[in-house]
This record gives sequence, structure tokens and C-alpha cells, in this order.
Amino acid sequence: MRVHLLIIDPQKDFMDDSDSALPVPGANADMKRLSAMIGRVGHKLEDIHVTLDSHRVIDVGHPGMWMNAKGEHPAPFTMISADDIKNGIWTPRNPSLRKRMIDYAETLAKQGNYPLMVWPEHCKIGTPGHSIQKELLAALEGWERKHFANVDYVVKGTNAFTEHYGALMAEVPDPSDPATGLNTALLDILAEADFVAIAGEALSHCVKSTVTQIADNLGDEYAQKFYILTDCSSTIPKVGNGPDFPAITEAWLKDMEKRGMTLTTSEKFLA
Repeated sequence: MRVHLLIIDPQKDFMDDSDSALPVPGANADMKRLSAMIGRVGHKLEDIHVTLDSHRVIDVGHPGMWMNAKGEHPAPFTMISADDIKNGIWTPRNPSLRKRMIDYAETLAKQGNYPLMVWPEHCKIGTPGHSIQKELLAALEGWERKHFANVDYVVKGTNAFTEHYGALMAEVPDPSDPATGLNTALLDILAEADFVAIAGEALSHCVKSTVTQIADNLGDEYAQKFYILTDCSSTIPKVGNGPDFPAITEAWLKDMEKRGMTLTTSEKFLA
């Protein structure tokens, strides 16, 4: 049986440490449970795929992209709508990007995506926050050495003009950048597997987007192959007046279960 493990963004900046840029409550415990599972079932895993959220300082989801009329950057967790940009509440620091950003925010709304959120600078390429959580890294390297295999690392998020929560596609693909379009190579690999366990951070964002992209692009007939490890993923709490991420995530999990995916835990998977 071809068993794969897909781990979404298990990076330092998402861990609930005091020095992490965007900590997700419970993330370290998630990664420790996932590491233990790899030690238990590693001999059954044909492949492990790990996505790496990879950003630069100037990014559509970072404060440095934006300013108000006073030249001030937005605080982290500020939401920016198309109307905010049109009315000059927030505008890209490069005026030539104004129309592009209005179109971007409008497209997010039309697609039913989360609104554009300004996050703390996180997972910047070359920084400690971009690295993999320490226990998980040890488990992955141990699996590679023991089974003469290499983890399949998938980079996402390098385009500064679109958010890239899901591993398979950016929120709004950039026609000039193939890296933001559908990752058909990864999709085909997952389609050919018999079982795929999915874990990572955050359940409400990058895990949710990735799994939804898999379901939408493969169809419900493939859904029974996928197992969401609910004890190896955590949700970003509700932020201010923004979306209720925990409630949205709970409803989404029920929807994925209805579509045929299995909700399970690291201890039960392949037990």
C-alpha cells in the first residue's frame, strides 16, 4: 500500500514559542505527536511531503507593503478590503500597484476567500522562523537516514503579490508566475497514493486551503484516501472583529468528512 504523509508549514514561526512571529496555540504539541507517529509508522510511509511557507519582507500579507495617508504601516492582524484601498485608508507603498491590489482584494471577496489580512512578518526566507520545528526535523531526518529516502519539500509563498495558504495554488494565481498556479505534479502524486495523512499549521488557514484544493481538484471519488490528523493541527484564534476562525474550521471539517475524508488522530492512523 502506498502511504504518504503531507505536512503543511511545520515551521518555527508558527510554533507557540515566545519568540515566534505568528504562534498558533498548540502547535508544538501537534508537532511532537506527529514526530512520534513518524517514528511509529515510518516504515510504512512511501513518501513524506513538507510544505514551507516562504516569504520576503515586502509581501501582500506583511505590513511593509502598505501605508496610510500618514505613511504609517498597518498593525498586524489588520484586514484590508478593496474599499479600504479605494478610499485611501490603506494603499500599497508603490502607487503603481494600487489597481492591482484593488483587483486582488475584490477577487478574494468574489471567491469567498478570507479577506486580505496583514500578518506579522513571518517565515521569511533565510531566517530562523523559516526552519522546521526541532522535534519534527529530527523525526524527518531520522526517517530519511533509516529508509534511504529524501523528504519532498514544497516551497510556497514567494510571490509578493498574492497570499499562498494552500500548498497546491495561491489564493489568486499570478498569470506571470507559474509557481502560483496549480501544482499538478504534487496533485498527481497524491492522487496515486492509497492513503494520505495530512497535518500541519494552521488548521484554519494553510491546512484548510490545501485540503480544500485537493478535494476540489481531485473530486469526491478520491476523498476516502485522505486522513486529517486532528491532533496534529491547530487553529488560529478569532482575531478582533475578524472571522471566527475556530467556528469556520469546525464547519469545514464536517464538510470534508461529508465529502468522504476521515478525521482521525496520530495514534489511530495505521494502528
